[in-house]
Amino acid sequence: MTSIASAPTRDRYRPRLHYTPARNWMNDPNGLIFHRGVYHLFYQHNPFGADWGNMSWGHATSTDLHTWAEQPVAIPCDDEEAIFSGSAVVDERNTSGFGDGSAAPMVAVYTSAYGKESSRPGIQAQSLAYSLDEGRTWTKYAGNPVLDRGSSDFRDPKVFWYEGPAGAYWVMAAVEAAEQRVLLYKSADLIHWEYLSDFAADGPPESVWECPDLFELPLDGDPERTVWALIVSVNPGGVAGGSGTRYFLGSFDGVRFTEQSTQPSTAPPREPSLRGSWLDWGRDYYAAVSFGGLPHRRVMMGWMNNWDYAAATPTGVWRSAMSLPREITVRTVNGHPRLIQTPIVPPAAQTTDATEVLGAAGSGRRAALATPAHGKVHRVSISATAPAAGTFGLRIGGPGAEGARLTVDPAAGEIRLDRRGSGRVDFHQDFPSIERAPLEAGERMDLEVYIDACSLEVFIQGGLATITDLVFPHGRDTEIELFADPSVVLATVEVAVLG
Repeated sequence: MTSIASAPTRDRYRPRLHYTPARNWMNDPNGLIFHRGVYHLFYQHNPFGADWGNMSWGHATSTDLHTWAEQPVAIPCDDEEAIFSGSAVVDERNTSGFGDGSAAPMVAVYTSAYGKESSRPGIQAQSLAYSLDEGRTWTKYAGNPVLDRGSSDFRDPKVFWYEGPAGAYWVMAAVEAAEQRVLLYKSADLIHWEYLSDFAADGPPESVWECPDLFELPLDGDPERTVWALIVSVNPGGVAGGSGTRYFLGSFDGVRFTEQSTQPSTAPPREPSLRGSWLDWGRDYYAAVSFGGLPHRRVMMGWMNNWDYAAATPTGVWRSAMSLPREITVRTVNGHPRLIQTPIVPPAAQTTDATEVLGAAGSGRRAALATPAHGKVHRVSISATAPAAGTFGLRIGGPGAEGARLTVDPAAGEIRLDRRGSGRVDFHQDFPSIERAPLEAGERMDLEVYIDACSLEVFIQGGLATITDLVFPHGRDTEIELFADPSVVLATVEVAVLG
């Protein structure tokens, strides 16, 4: 929920649980950090309009990841540089020397995108800003940039503190975007950086890599066995078209990330040349990065949009939302480590058991589950068994035939989200689409679907796969309809109101 004194009257497409700025453009989440009981969400922001430009760091805060308060612009652009994506750390050891002895400095590591008339025309380099008042005000480091390769595509630094056999120091993961490489550096003080290694994987030649993240997770909950995850966003070349986010699992020894073998993205692989897997199989989950400062927990958020049509989405004075926050774990599935994503949402205010809504088995089984009132968030949870030829799913949208159609299809080994008839789809030729996520073989199929104004987030088999899509229904209220073939056995169907 967004709580902003200056927010306009809630319009029909503004989500309730997903963060949106009161006005103007937003894209990548930046500088996600938890410090002294507060979650800080910085993000790419145009303070002056609802289109991309004037890139600055917007800022919002929360104590629960559900209710967000928009703060003043944290780091504004100027005539010299735009403030592109990056990360933030709390320098508890004051390695940078920015602290004044009263509190540990919060340090933003961002990409300086230098303009044509600047001191470094066209260059992208890494710079620092620091805050001594819990992120309220920021001072740019006088010695910026701190890392300059002379490149026009070197950006998106993710920085974290590493302690391991190789030593203890800051590590930066950044990208040479057009070369599709993640570059790793180390530093003792956040100011002086030393090259470590780089990582690359096959991808479409026209694609760029952006917004890397690198973190360690216990495998199957065992802290003695860990896996490192490397996250990379790609544009174009996403699995559903346009922009998307890949992940690779492996090891990191303080110098080099080494990928382990992972299960193909699909069976058979949809893109045999691609290693790793997809963090989300929808059209609208990009630039996902994780919060620093959370002990024993890894939480990510992504930008809920797609570069194919982001500038055209019909939301008026504001543009773009963040995804639900997702807790990330890693679990062994069929002998391979896989990332698991679990949404973080507030407790349900109301829950309805709708298991018997379809009645006895028969042809044409369909029934209304709910008609969420404007401004309400619903979660639909379904657990079912189906023979190979049986399908079931949800229609989510306006009255009659309009709506996005989510179909579980064991015979095809996939779950489809078809938004071609979901409402307003003609604002861009690339928006009407069908998304497909792999369905792991098994007797029982479990879904959780979150419906919040213009957003649909689908968590499959306990978060083993996800689909995130935008939808823009014509009406203010949304109908949720369940359908199932006669052979499908619905073990549980639950509808919960979250807001």
